[in-house]
Amino acid sequence: MTLPQAFTFAIVAAMMGLFVWGRLRYDVVAMLALLASVLTGIVPAKEAFSGFSDDVVIIVATALLVSAAVARSGITEQIMRPLAPYLTSTRAQVFTLCFAVILLSTFIKNVGALAILMPVAFQLAKRSGTSPSQLLMPLAFGSLIGGLITLVGTSPNVIVARLRQEIVGKPFEMFDYAPVGLIIAAAGLICLTITYRLLPTGQRGGTTLDAAINIENYVAELRVPEGSPVVGERAKDVEALGEGEAKLTTVVRERFRRYTPTSALRLQAGDVLLIEGEPEALERIVARGGLELSGQGKDAAAAEGDADTVGVIEGVVTGDSSLLGVTPAEMSLRQRHGVHLLAISRSGERITQRLRSVRFHAGDVVVLQGRFEDLPEALTSLGILPLAERELGLGRGRRPWLPAAILVITMAVVAFKVLPIAIAFFAASLAMLMTRALSLREGYESVEWPILILLGALIPVSEAVRTTGATDLIAGWLSVAANALPPVGALALIMIAAMAVTPFLNNAATVLMMAPIAASLASKLGLNPDPFLMAVAIGAACDFLTPFGHQCNTLVMGPGGYRFGDYWKLGLPLSILVVVVGVPAVAMVWGLTPR
Repeated sequence: MTLPQAFTFAIVAAMMGLFVWGRLRYDVVAMLALLASVLTGIVPAKEAFSGFSDDVVIIVATALLVSAAVARSGITEQIMRPLAPYLTSTRAQVFTLCFAVILLSTFIKNVGALAILMPVAFQLAKRSGTSPSQLLMPLAFGSLIGGLITLVGTSPNVIVARLRQEIVGKPFEMFDYAPVGLIIAAAGLICLTITYRLLPTGQRGGTTLDAAINIENYVAELRVPEGSPVVGERAKDVEALGEGEAKLTTVVRERFRRYTPTSALRLQAGDVLLIEGEPEALERIVARGGLELSGQGKDAAAAEGDADTVGVIEGVVTGDSSLLGVTPAEMSLRQRHGVHLLAISRSGERITQRLRSVRFHAGDVVVLQGRFEDLPEALTSLGILPLAERELGLGRGRRPWLPAAILVITMAVVAFKVLPIAIAFFAASLAMLMTRALSLREGYESVEWPILILLGALIPVSEAVRTTGATDLIAGWLSVAANALPPVGALALIMIAAMAVTPFLNNAATVLMMAPIAASLASKLGLNPDPFLMAVAIGAACDFLTPFGHQCNTLVMGPGGYRFGDYWKLGLPLSILVVVVGVPAVAMVWGLTPR
């Protein structure tokens, strides 16, 4: 092993360790890896920032912008709404939602497709009494499967296409992924329609708190006013007002003194109660105990309007939200955004802090109150995905067909090779902005800048892994195992390896690391590299085992009330299916022929 190879392995190992540790954001880890690569000399200083000018960065950024414009148009909801009365069974709902998200993910980024259909899923669940937990995870997994079908459906496809151009001199085209992707998507759709029964069926509350709260086990902050019937009563007696469906977790007195509720503790006026429970139970406690929701006093946003101008909406904190890691007090939600936090739900964790001091996590479900005219802009600027129908002007309303038309034209231009994909999607992004399908501010906010930073920083690092010979070294180790296997076994080994690494790395980072190794392994085995590159793309895109490997999985964790282990229940059978179906499909379509 040479010194540059030793530096390369050390940097990659440290990078993976930091990714798993999770204390630093993945874009910061990527920048540290780039800096270390430059300082050790494995990346020349003049090439340090070459990744930021790569086409893949432009394609990912513009695909996100186009996806956001289609999502905000509301056209999908308009198409789906007439079907809702006919989707009475859970199986029909799962099939229809998964089919729709697979179709959408074929043409727009899978995160955008999921964002479009999550409100639809909640409305179906509310109308039919279906547990959303049986709809949301299949919807998220369907979005990942649909992304396999075209170049722009998911970032791994874009990166693999770019790496193929370096390796064989020609990138994958827009629909080169389709033959294998469609086979996996069809198998996955059937699997999800059957295996959704493995998911938990959480109990659901009805329409509460102005018909906005419908997530199980919120934590709400309630204040005991003067004259409340619970003044002087035992703290634990408050739970009885919720008919056994709520739990009093903490009593805060004199702002900072916190008490564990016991039978001996008597409530006083001014006490703040943190109560966890189903929404209907919280509603009963508020009504029967004469309590006030935090934020409904004279100083809150509710006082700035009446029932016709002030509303409540529920949403999920996305992975790129400005709320991540900060508290409501630090964000000054009411002063800056005109909204107030009423309740919060976090899957798998009990909240015992006052709401103003809770630090937001990705996947948290929040209930916000504010003026109807302020809510759409507040949700957008805060990075919160609404979980109700888009009746607040979140969709453009005007010319909802325009973004879809621009997308169709763009796909046709790319399919017929009129323009390169980067130019075509760049033009589509400009068209979205010029036609006001998306405002300039919304356009900038729709781009996932941390992903672009990660790509720009890791492209030179990935190139260094290849040029130092580290990939050949790893491929040599893998070829020892692969020599004992038939070619299809070596292909399965690469797909499983990519699938196993992705939960610990970002899927883009997985492709940048694994694709050169896969191509080198194919070369050592004397085989065509194309099927091995395809296997990496499929494995990196299909992370069904954890809530954190892909942001689609994170996005549904809170709203679905899922725990970490729930992802294995549905994800493991689906992962096995992808390997069992995907490996023969790749071998059949791309051929395991000598190079």
